[in-house]
Formats: sequence, C-alpha cells, structure tokens
Amino acid sequence: MNEMRQVEVTVIGAGQAGLAAAYHLRRTGFEPERDFVVLDHSPGPGGAWQFRWPSLTYGRVHGMHALPGRELTGADPARPSSEVIAEYFTDYERAFDLRVRRPVDVTAVREGGSGRLLVESSDGMWATKALINATGTWDRPFWPRYPGQETFRGRQFHTARYPGPEAFTGLRVVVVGGGASGTQHLLELAPYAAATTWVTRRPPVFREGPFDEEAGRAAVALVEERVRQGLPPRSVVSVTGLPLNDAIRQGLADGVLDRLPMFDRITPDGVEWKDGRRVSADVILWATGFRPAVDHLAPLRLREPGGGIRVEGTRAVVDPRVHLVGYGPSASTIGANRAGRAAVRDIRRLLAERAGEPVAA
Repeated sequence: MNEMRQVEVTVIGAGQAGLAAAYHLRRTGFEPERDFVVLDHSPGPGGAWQFRWPSLTYGRVHGMHALPGRELTGADPARPSSEVIAEYFTDYERAFDLRVRRPVDVTAVREGGSGRLLVESSDGMWATKALINATGTWDRPFWPRYPGQETFRGRQFHTARYPGPEAFTGLRVVVVGGGASGTQHLLELAPYAAATTWVTRRPPVFREGPFDEEAGRAAVALVEERVRQGLPPRSVVSVTGLPLNDAIRQGLADGVLDRLPMFDRITPDGVEWKDGRRVSADVILWATGFRPAVDHLAPLRLREPGGGIRVEGTRAVVDPRVHLVGYGPSASTIGANRAGRAAVRDIRRLLAERAGEPVAA
C-alpha cells in the first residue's frame, strides 16, 4: 500500500474515454504496468453503463459509438445496455491487454516534485509524469436544494439510482428536469404511475429535422468555448435541444409532456408554487444531471474563478501534464474517443520534449 511506483502516464477511469486513451497509449508503444497504469474505481468493466437501469435496453441507447479498434457487433437490442456494454468493455480490455486495476479509489493528485505528479489511491502511490483524467460525471449526481425538501414524506430518487418504471406503479410522481433522461423517465413511467407532473427550470427546446455533422460541430463548439473560459461545462444536449422523435410527439399529444415551470418549495405531501398552485406527490424524481467528478484534482488548484477547469483541447491550461478526457465537449462516446487520441498525442510530445528527444509530427 505504501510502495511508490513510477510510470510515465496514469489514466484515472476506465469508461469510454479512459479505455480510448489506454488503447492509444498501447498502440503508440506504451506498455501497461511498465509505462502506464489504468485505475478504475468501479467493481467491473463497463464504466457508468454498468449502473444504468435495467429497462434501458441496448436498442434504446442513443448514439453509442464503438471504442477505437474494435466494433460492437451482434448485440441483442432487447438486452439491458448495462449487460451489453459491460461485456463489450470486458472483451475490449482483454483484447488489448489493458490490465485495468480495480476497484481502486483515487483520493488525491498532488505535486510530487521532480516534474512528477503523485497519485494517491487505495492501490498505493503512483508517481507519474502525465495524467489522463477520465472520471466522467456518474459519481457526482446533482441534487438541487429547495425549501422544504427535508420535510417531504415521500421518496426522492435521482437518475443515478432510477429503479425502473415498475417502482412507480400507482404513485403520483413529479419528474424534475428537461434533458433527455427527464423525458425518457417520464415517458417510461407514465403508464405505471397514478399521475405525473413534469417541471423544468427552462422551457424545453425540441429539435426538428436531422442533426447533421455541421450542427454537431456547432453544438460542441459552444460547450468547448465555456471550457476554454474556465466555466463549468454544460452538456451537449443543453445546446442541441431534444430530438422530436415519435415517442416525444406521442408524449406531447397525450399530455404527458405538459411542462410546468419549476416549483418554489417542497411540502410534506408534494410541491407548490408562489401563485398558490399545488401538486400532491408520492415521489420526486430528480433528472437534474451530473457534475464532473474531479474533486481528487483539488490539490493541483486547476479550477478557475468561474468554477470550471480551463482546458485547451484536452490539456489543463494551469498544468500541461494533466489532460481531461470525457470532460465538457468530449463528454460523448465519439467525443471521448477523439479526446483519448488527442491526449495521448499531446502527452507523447510533452514527454519527448522533456527527454530532449525529437518530437514526431
């Protein structure tokens, strides 16, 4: 536990972004356990996917992009995505011999002297020349706080612990959140619930027509600009809007997606607004998103006054040894793949420069 081990690169997290980075490290000549190590706190392969609710089948997953070098083929669309993707990640780690260490909790990353960073973990200490942080957001669900919340006599769930629609049978449910998970949960549980109410801070924006490559680049650019300014990243969905598909259209027609503005307080038996309107509820489901899980980086003082970490590409501006993948504009499966490749390219350049070697093009 107290042994100090040295590597060139440490990857924290083995979700999509972490595995993509590990693949590119391996592909460019870095050896696992000798040159780099991958630390993952989850009990098994699969990243955040392994924790998704059972009713989210693989056929309902939106935009799952294959990891680099190995396609996901032949998956049964009726199987839970948690099972399909966990098996795919397991096969991927084995195929490329990535030797992910788990479960390992990283508690802090500090300045280690002699140009190295010190990674403190439940697996001991690692002195590393560069760090790829791929910890995602799943471990930091965002729970808004509202007056009276502690008095509510019903149950409160967050998307991170969504139990599936059957758990809401015969109950009055308030769903909070205007993103993809909020609408998906609402449409799924409405046939089971006694009543549903949908509330959001801002009116939802539904997007019609195809979402082409140009629109995708424009959306990512907006998220990227916030990260460059050192502001907390917003999700790509927050700037793209929700796709107006058949399920959404039906939900609008049926009145399930009849949105109300955010309530002002929570009461023991429901929620209420300043104008006197009240809704009784047995359950409040918070589909309010997640925040980046980067508290372990706090000793490096990477945060800007705006609350985020300023990033150029994947590199932390304050410390070029640190790369954040799956953060901000790369918080999508295809973005994570690209970010993993970009981070490895930058790190190879950094290590070559420090060793006084010629930098490859």
